[in-house]
Amino acid sequence: MFVLAGHIFSKKQLENIFNNVIGKTLGEVDRNNVFDRAKTNPKITGIAGDVIEQSVLGYRPDSIQSPDLFVDGKDIELKTTGIRKPKKKSNHQFEAKEPMSITAVSTKKIAKENFETSKFWHKLERSLLVYYHYDSNVTVKAIDYANFVIKAYQFHEFSEEDKEILKNDWTIVRDFIKNLQKEYDIPENEYHRISSELRKDLMFIDIAPKWPNRPRFRLKRTTVSNIVQKHFGEKFEELSTNYSTFRELDEKLHLLTELHHGKTIKQLMLEFSIPILTDNTRDLHKSISEQIVVRMFGAKAKKISKIELFNKIGIIPKTVTQTKSGTKTEDTKLCPIDFTEWTNDSIDFEESSVFNYFNNQQFLCILFEEPSFSSKLQENKFLGFKRLIFQDSLIKNDVRNVWNDVRELINKNQLKESIVYKKDGEPTINKTGELKTSINFPKSRNNTFFIRGSGIDSAKKTLIINGISMYQQNIWVKGKTLVAMLKEIDFI
Repeated sequence: MFVLAGHIFSKKQLENIFNNVIGKTLGEVDRNNVFDRAKTNPKITGIAGDVIEQSVLGYRPDSIQSPDLFVDGKDIELKTTGIRKPKKKSNHQFEAKEPMSITAVSTKKIAKENFETSKFWHKLERSLLVYYHYDSNVTVKAIDYANFVIKAYQFHEFSEEDKEILKNDWTIVRDFIKNLQKEYDIPENEYHRISSELRKDLMFIDIAPKWPNRPRFRLKRTTVSNIVQKHFGEKFEELSTNYSTFRELDEKLHLLTELHHGKTIKQLMLEFSIPILTDNTRDLHKSISEQIVVRMFGAKAKKISKIELFNKIGIIPKTVTQTKSGTKTEDTKLCPIDFTEWTNDSIDFEESSVFNYFNNQQFLCILFEEPSFSSKLQENKFLGFKRLIFQDSLIKNDVRNVWNDVRELINKNQLKESIVYKKDGEPTINKTGELKTSINFPKSRNNTFFIRGSGIDSAKKTLIINGISMYQQNIWVKGKTLVAMLKEIDFI
């Protein structure tokens, strides 16, 4: 084992070092003036990690691929990680700012490697995570990281259950590359498929950036967020059964479909002791359907995100109601829009949270059938599950187009609010007695993805952009687009 001088510590030494810097800014602990090079290089990356390594721990940068530290006779990987307050309403104190880069995918060597001795596991087996608060809603220059406070640190090891998931994820990547090398004379021409084709199969990791850039293993942002949230005291409900692959999870979902197919929402609520409510709003329907799925797995939480496994893999539940003919009854609301980020010219689309939302997360679609247009929501019948990811072409073209259109409208001061008129030419009056208005954001009639506000009281439009008061805005997907995508996917 090769260990560089200056990288050897005891755990007690490290605890003393980091206990003395908690609550201080990165600039305050930079005794070796690491930030000096950020004055002339505003876009350099990794400055926070450089400060921790060079100014807090006091060793010089190196390019050795082995774990950074040798602690009480064991290798430990040092990871300096940004955490932030959630951008949307949440009970979480912090979440990870971004995925965590682990190590390069060695396309030339991985086919002959095994998990236990791989660089991937050697980097992940034991780690020292140092958290700093990325206290900004916009991307900042490297020099501004000096203002960010070091919040906490932890020595982290994955549980045996999590290790099994990581092993399966790594094996999926290895076997995919091995098959490409076996089937193609020039497998390098096929490596661009690694990221996109494996997205639906990987639970804890993703592969980035995309080929021809040298691919790297990363922990998903949702997986890192779970580690962060548990460190800061949050509790998640454990399932009684472990699921190490999406294949195992799909087998469970298939069994649940066989058990409950055709049952109405009311029947399922009675079966799982969920209180029957008279309110038939669609938002309540979506909340109830999520609770039903949680109960199907034998859990008690009200939200899927409060279950340990689902929180880590970042799967998002979406209730989809279809008519008997297979058409969808409504468009679907997706993620809220952070206009500060959307209109920041220094942020590229591929670096944005909306790109991450579409590119790195999966949707568990819970499908119901509506007996008739006049049926009550509790009469809808359970059909089954489908797992959905948005295709690269939709993200690169349709989502990006909405991103660009919104940026142009706001940054070029072209955003407008206009009165909505009836067919007879009379202005529309909403339930509160005020004029109904519309904002010229991308609409569903012209776009696969579009912008729509959410709110019921026009007196409570708390968001103001270019002087226009509005509800919180979300990106939505057109109903017929979603149903067309789902028709191409078999029930689990």
